[in-house]
Amino acid sequence: MKVIETRFKDAFLIEPKVFSDHRGFFMESYNDKVFKELGFNYEFVQDNHSLSVEVGTLRGLHYQLEPYAQTKLVRVIRGAVYDVIVDIRKGSPTYGKWQGFILSEWNKRQLLVPKGFAHGFCTIVPNTEVLYKVDNYYSPEHDRGICWNDPDLNIDWPTNSPILSEKDSKHPRLVEAENNFTY
Repeated sequence: MKVIETRFKDAFLIEPKVFSDHRGFFMESYNDKVFKELGFNYEFVQDNHSLSVEVGTLRGLHYQLEPYAQTKLVRVIRGAVYDVIVDIRKGSPTYGKWQGFILSEWNKRQLLVPKGFAHGFCTIVPNTEVLYKVDNYYSPEHDRGICWNDPDLNIDWPTNSPILSEKDSKHPRLVEAENNFTY
């Protein structure tokens, strides 16, 4: 696996080795031994799978408060997304900064999102399926979010009028969001 650094110290793009021939391809999307050799000592406990039918479906920006914060390993198995992470660790030199990545069925890239980051994505092709592993279970009581169009973040999403869930349409701005992460 190839590890690509992002602008954030603990977030990485991961490119698996893909073996292609006339039949299609084979790849290991996750191998605990390889991840540990790379210094990623996470114990993933849950897999999540979403389907977004329409282009412009935006899910996020999500995170869970400590002690139920989650590290995520995100990949697209069908379609493509513009995937965004935001550093929300108070005291971090990159607090409030964001970075976006194209994850698709074609580039097979995965994004490792550490605890202390809000995460979201917007579909850029129809019928997009996203799979992601997390290292802590979902906790509705600790589930939080930041509004997708926070003017302080100024995220350059691929749409100005996304398709949102009711929950995602009501998230506060980062300055108003409950957050117990420190750098």
